[in-house]
Amino acid sequence: MLKNVARLSFMIALLLFLGACANTDDESMDQGDMENSEESEGTNHGDHGDMNHSSSGEVPEGLQEAENPAYEVGSQAILETDHMEGMRGATATIVGVYDTTVYAVSYTPTTGGERVENHKWVIHEELQDAGEEPFKPGDEVVLKASHMEGMEGATAVIDSAEQMAVYMVDYTPATGGEEVKNHKWVTESELSPVE
Repeated sequence: MLKNVARLSFMIALLLFLGACANTDDESMDQGDMENSEESEGTNHGDHGDMNHSSSGEVPEGLQEAENPAYEVGSQAILETDHMEGMRGATATIVGVYDTTVYAVSYTPTTGGERVENHKWVIHEELQDAGEEPFKPGDEVVLKASHMEGMEGATAVIDSAEQMAVYMVDYTPATGGEEVKNHKWVTESELSPVE
């Protein structure tokens, strides 16, 4: 009987030990996955982890308000984009709509670090020496936008350019947390109606 108790105690201790090891491995794997995910997001469109989630709401000089936007100022829409954690699925209030050329850009932050690929979005009025004509994919520009640390003053390459309405929105992240005020920028295709 003593042998059985000792054997049972040993088995319980072994199971507890293996369970603890499995949890540790899962935690470190989750942490590693999170870091890898953050890194890959960082190279996609800047992860926006360093993004100024809220802004003053000031818009660049010369930016024209949209005349017939799909979503009017004061209306609500569902965010269908993941520029930042907690955006997708959040209900946004439209606080500004403007007609402009919208760019996705790639650049190396002035503060150093990895190159940011395909950052969405920068608008025409946020580019240095922006004239009447829009820039084209492949053009090299200097950013005046400060959406993220190291963005302002950085030399960027235009990845895509499209004339469209761009939205500034307020929203509370779907993952919880503080309300984000005057987030710049979201495009019409990144919004859907509130049902």
